[in-house]
Amino acid sequence: MRRLSRFLPILGGAVAGGAIALAVASGNTSTTHSSTTTTVIQQSRGAGVPTSLSSTKGETINQIYRTDSPGVVDITVTSQTNSPGFGPFGGGGTQQTQGEGAGVVYDTKGDILTDEHVVSGASSVKVNFQDGRSANATVVGTDPSTDVAVIHVNVPASELHPIPFADSSSAQVGDPVVAIGSPFSLPETTTAGIVSAVGRSIQAPNQYTITGAIQTDAAINPGNSGGPLLDANGHVLGLNDQIQTNSGSSAGVGFAIPSNTAARIANEIISGHPIKHAYVGVELNQSSTGGAKIQSVTAGSPASSAGLQAGDVIAALNGQSIGSTQQFIETVDTFSPGETVTMTVNRSGQTLHIKVTLGTRPQTSPTGG
Repeated sequence: MRRLSRFLPILGGAVAGGAIALAVASGNTSTTHSSTTTTVIQQSRGAGVPTSLSSTKGETINQIYRTDSPGVVDITVTSQTNSPGFGPFGGGGTQQTQGEGAGVVYDTKGDILTDEHVVSGASSVKVNFQDGRSANATVVGTDPSTDVAVIHVNVPASELHPIPFADSSSAQVGDPVVAIGSPFSLPETTTAGIVSAVGRSIQAPNQYTITGAIQTDAAINPGNSGGPLLDANGHVLGLNDQIQTNSGSSAGVGFAIPSNTAARIANEIISGHPIKHAYVGVELNQSSTGGAKIQSVTAGSPASSAGLQAGDVIAALNGQSIGSTQQFIETVDTFSPGETVTMTVNRSGQTLHIKVTLGTRPQTSPTGG
């Protein structure tokens, strides 16, 4: 899979990713060419793609666009990187890159939500509004474990149009959805589809797992990252984040960070609280009999200190039944570092109750999962 924002050097060529990668949805611009070539990829409309959402519930696509597009912004990011072999004589220098994504106006104080990978490493951030206004933005805070970021603009409250957030736990397969963003540097592009699946697991920028992602067949392309996936009422159901593709463009398999996760992290960032996630220190596989099977234990981790072992199957946490790896990750994330939990573990036919004092998640996953 590919994350939805790709950053290409202003001076220099682009490097393509693997056959199947996670495309980040932010488009890229280059100032080295005097002409611009635009490739238009036409996608046939499937029978299941709605032209109106009001036939089932909520508003029409046009109503959603007219109501919500003022609350969707185009984000242009400039980054500076050191390149040892860059420069006319190969002596190294500073390389400037630009990327483009989208964001959602969160409140009338100037806070805007987007994806962490859109603004990661930014030296400057510029926000463009639907009516043509623009403003410089500052990065308030980011959380690479959930790929959520908050940026801030200093503009009058009367010029901001927050979009309400939906309860992502209520999303069901088949629900109609609308995506608004800036694919291929085309702001305010609106596409429609359905919720294809719920409860997906996707990879965060720091290699941890984001659970509860919403899968959609609404067309999402580079430039959509951080833009909203809206429900039939025009409320934010998720932040568009990744696509699975062989070509770098939409193949009808997109993923959004659930709105409940995005709002929870955003509120912590805006409140000035440091984002800390509970950490166990295990790499997991799905058990064929249910539960979360430990594949490996990270040395020096809380799991190692508590005596958890590879091959253990975690069946419950604090008395709550664990039916899958995803459920275990979601449950651990409801606790705070420093709390002690009791894990019910099946080991070689025995049932053990092991107390684990949760640690603080390292910045990057030691196991890559």
